[in-house]
Amino acid sequence: MFDTTPFRLVAATGIHRGDRLYQQDQVVVLTHGRFNGCLMAVVADGMGGKSGGRKAADQVILTARQVFERYVPTQDPTDHTLDQLVNESHLMIRLTAMAFEEEPHSTIGAFIVNPDRSAYVVHVGDTRVYHFNGPDLAHRTIDHSFVQKLVEEGQITEEEANVHPQSNLLTACLGAQTEPPCPIHRIGHLEVGDTLLVCSDGLWHYFTPKELGAIVHTLPPREAAEMLVTKARHRARGGGDNLSLALVRVEALA
Repeated sequence: MFDTTPFRLVAATGIHRGDRLYQQDQVVVLTHGRFNGCLMAVVADGMGGKSGGRKAADQVILTARQVFERYVPTQDPTDHTLDQLVNESHLMIRLTAMAFEEEPHSTIGAFIVNPDRSAYVVHVGDTRVYHFNGPDLAHRTIDHSFVQKLVEEGQITEEEANVHPQSNLLTACLGAQTEPPCPIHRIGHLEVGDTLLVCSDGLWHYFTPKELGAIVHTLPPREAAEMLVTKARHRARGGGDNLSLALVRVEALA
């Protein structure tokens, strides 16, 4: 039996250039103009030089706005919106590469929350989406990366993957020569107290899932976002990548 408590969605975002010269991450939370309790959150981590990576990330956000504007919650987003978001972003980034003779690429992590509290998650690359029940990890996306393959093969541990010299080598991204995968995860019903967090590797690299869960559960979303950015910057010790996040928590109406 699903929890039918009246609810609201509370969202926050955070973004920081880190110690890089250029900001190539982009993040957005979109609320639906026609359906209350419906939103989309997207993080794009651009790659490909100072302008190429940012163009790629910008294209992901532009595409997200376009496809979500057409979205109707009664549709299955696995058949329409999320597939379109991945495939249209990939196509437009490829066209940008041809037009400007650059090599723009981007990761993506995104989720849609529906008015009935069902949710759908998609990702390409190593931008992650976490689902927490209270402070406890319920699900996270699995990176499309070289070190993730080593973890799956049992050659290294998750902890070793974080410090591996090739930890940033991706096996899939938007804008590459090969078509991107489109793994979609469905959450049947978000409970009051659940949190969805999408973030780039410049953030999650510095936290265990247990730490992330404790922070997003204990603090209000805006304060949690500020805490995550601050701690990531401190732990980077002057060598941090661009970082970005969006989090959405389901709260009971007072």
